[in-house]
This record gives sequence, C-alpha cells and structure tokens, in this order.
Amino acid sequence: MKHIARSSLIISIFAVSEKLLGAVRHIIVGRVFGLSAELDVFNAANNIPDLIFALISGGALALAFIPVLSEYLEEKGHTATWKLFSQITNLVFIVSAVLSVLVAVFAKQLVAWEIGIAPGFNAAQQALVVNLMRLNLIATLLFSLGGLAVAGLQANQHFLWPAIAPTMYDIGALIGVLFFSPKTGFQIGSITLPTLKLGVYGLVYGVILGAALFFCVQIPALVHYKFKWSPILNLSDLGVQKVLRLMGPRVLTFFSIQLIFIIQDNLASRLPTGAITALVYGWLFMQVPETMIGTALGTALLPTLSEQITRGEKGEFQKTFSVSIRVILGLIIPSAVLLGIGVRPLVGLLNFDAAGAELVVWTIRAYLTGMLAHALIEIAARTFYAQQKAIVPLLATILSTITFLISGVILAPRLGAPGIGLANSLAFSLEAALLLILLYRSLPQGLQITSTLTRTVIGTGLGGGVSYLLLHYLPVGPLSVPLDILFTMGVLLVGVAVVTPFVWREMKALISL
Repeated sequence: MKHIARSSLIISIFAVSEKLLGAVRHIIVGRVFGLSAELDVFNAANNIPDLIFALISGGALALAFIPVLSEYLEEKGHTATWKLFSQITNLVFIVSAVLSVLVAVFAKQLVAWEIGIAPGFNAAQQALVVNLMRLNLIATLLFSLGGLAVAGLQANQHFLWPAIAPTMYDIGALIGVLFFSPKTGFQIGSITLPTLKLGVYGLVYGVILGAALFFCVQIPALVHYKFKWSPILNLSDLGVQKVLRLMGPRVLTFFSIQLIFIIQDNLASRLPTGAITALVYGWLFMQVPETMIGTALGTALLPTLSEQITRGEKGEFQKTFSVSIRVILGLIIPSAVLLGIGVRPLVGLLNFDAAGAELVVWTIRAYLTGMLAHALIEIAARTFYAQQKAIVPLLATILSTITFLISGVILAPRLGAPGIGLANSLAFSLEAALLLILLYRSLPQGLQITSTLTRTVIGTGLGGGVSYLLLHYLPVGPLSVPLDILFTMGVLLVGVAVVTPFVWREMKALISL
C-alpha cells in the first residue's frame, strides 16, 4: 500500500501549493475589494455554476466513475476503458451545456426567488449577480471537461497532473485579480502592473482563464495514457448504465451538499454587508489543512479501495480503511485546534478593519469545529463508493442538509456569519458520525481508534495550551503584521513539537499506507 502514501504525498504537495496560491489570491482580493457588497455579489454568483460542475462532472462523477474505470482497466484493458470514457465525456458535455443554457435563461428568478441565491440583496446587487453568473457558466463547461480528465487519469493511478490542475486554475484566477480587476495597478517595487480596470468582472474573466488552464494542462497526460476521443454515445452500453446507476445517488448527494452552500448564502444575504465574504474566508481557512490531509488521502485511497473490493481482498480493505481513519484523527484534531488559536494574525493579511477582521476570525473558528468531520467524510464516503454503495452517503447527506437548514435558520439571526459556520459544522459532524457508525458495524475487527483518540486529545490539549499561553502571556510588544505572523507561526511550531510524540504512530502509519 505504499503507493497510497506516495500518491497522497503528491496530492498533498500540490494541494499545499494550490492552497497557498489560492490564499495569496484571496488576500489580494480582500485588499482590493474588502468586506464589500461587490465582493459579496461575486461570491454569491458562483453558487449555481459550482452546483452544475459538482453535479455533472466534479466529485459526483469522479466518485461514481473511478470505481467503474478501475474495474474496466483490471478486466478489459485500456481500449474498452477509453471507449467508455469517451461516451461519458460526450454525455456530460451535452448535459452541462443544456443546464448552462437553462440557468442563463432563468438566472433572474434563481437569484431573486425567496428561496433562491440572494433574496436579501437589493435590485442592483441582484442584477450584478445575474450578469456574473451567466459569465461563470463558461468556466463551468471547461471545468466539466477538466473534471472528467481528472477522473480518467486517477483511475489509471496517475495523480500528478490532476494534482497540478487546480494550481493552474489559481494561476488564471490570480491573473484576473492582478491584471483584470484593480482600478489602479499593483506596485511591485518600482514596477506598476498594467490593469484593465474591470472591477469584479475581472475576477470572473480570471476564473474563465483558470478553468481553461485546468482542463488543458491535463491533455498531454491523457495522450500519454493513449486516450482517443470517439464521437459516440450509447445509453444502452452496460458500462455507461453502470456509471449512471452509481452516479444517480451521487448527483443527489452532491446536490444536497451544494444546497447547503446555497442556503448559506441565502441566509447571509439577509445579514449586514460582508457576511457572505466572511463565510468564504472562513471556509477557505478550514479547507487548507483539511484538503492537505483529508482530501489528499481520500483521493489517493479511492482507486486502491476499489481494486481491493474488485479482487475480494476484504482483510486489506479493512486495514486500509482503519489505518486511514486513525491517521485522520491524529493529524486533523491538532491542526484544527492550533489553527483556531493562531488564526487572528493571519486574518490581518486581509487588511480588513477591526470589526471585519473579528467577524472573519470567529467565522473561521466556527468552521474549524467541523474540520474533523469533513476529513472523516472524505474517507468514509469514498469507502462506500469503492463498494459501489451510493445510497447510504446520499441519505446521510440529506439528513445533514436538513440539519443545516434548521440550525442555520436558528443560529444565523443570533450569531451572524459565525452562526452559519457553526450550523455547517454541526450538520457535517452528524453526517460523519452516521457514516462511521454504519461502517463500523460492517467491519469484523472494528476501527480500533481508542488509543489514537486518547493520545491525540491529550497531546492536542498540551500543545494547544502551550501555544495559547505563549501567544497571550509572552511579553512581546506590538508587532507589524508580518512580524506578528512570524511570531505566531513560531509559537504554533512549538505546539506542533509538543503534539508530535503523541501522534507519531499515526504519522508513521501514513507513510506506510
């Protein structure tokens, strides 16, 4: 199983670079637009295009497609696999195009409807959301093709270029931030960067450029694996039907997940200006470590778990899953606690005013309470899909969506954006617990996590306590933002050093996967 660790490392390395590049982009966006109504509009406009991508060819298709492609590669070879791939590609593009046209036609209703995207915005904001959403649909079509390329390459146990693709997206989006959007050019030393002065529209054009790069960078790898596109589509093909049967529940699952984000912005559009943007930054800060650990490990595991099921290796399957859960517990819990303690100086990079920075800090902390749940779901859901059991994750996600709706309606008016973040964490924690309970009952030897959990909690308590005391009681005078960040990072490294001996077994287990 060591190739899992290597694949996970590749994914993690590029996930780190992508997240760092994305963080730089978001920092620049924050400095250009602030917690403004215009940036709230841009973030709200992404929801429906993101929904289409997620449903048609994002994680929905990948998790349904990879197990079938792995099975075809194992049993029928590359020719049959790429023929199936071509058929699914053609189907996905047609469906994506039709949905994009429908969304463009009914964009006004989707935005202004009381249960739509942003009923709390004024008329001018809603009109801007409509325009930006329609432009974003171009990126959606490109992302749809790129998502299929990711699935095809990962099924071939190739993770390098799918891992690089998100970084290419961020490069395109960063070009939009630096050269398309600003009203005045950025200063780098004595050089002033040229700008098209497009404002928030420049952000969308950057997204379109990034989506094109996301897709195109993977084409050489597809050629390397002898992919040949065929203009065919046969819905009666057994492989196509198998993918669609698996994809059906997964589409509904991803719809429920994306519905959470639509509900989230619906609630936030009724709050003071800046709430939607605070939620975006809260989610971003939580997703960086979660992606590096949970998503990277889950992505690398899926083809292996699928192969183990295909070969009937139940013992290896259980071992792979159990070790992965212990790794997640040992790495995510300390990460969430230490980041929550040291996040305030990082938010200073956004250059928000004191009230805006405080809002973002507490929204980040609200999301961090659910980071463990998000990482566990990355593993648990993929375990069900590797077994080609898609109904259980669907039902768990529907329950999670209902929980979020109820708790969000209760918490948002009382706590604002942090309340919505807490509702998100509560909903996904419930989903993670349900999936793990169901999986536990199907594993003869259980998960065997008591030792890991005990050591991790003790180590995190000590490391977090040391970091908190150093940050709040060490006699250090007022610092500039860069120095404050360096000081905080140093303190958090001390916390990591305290935690490490307690989770060393889990760190070694990750390497052995």
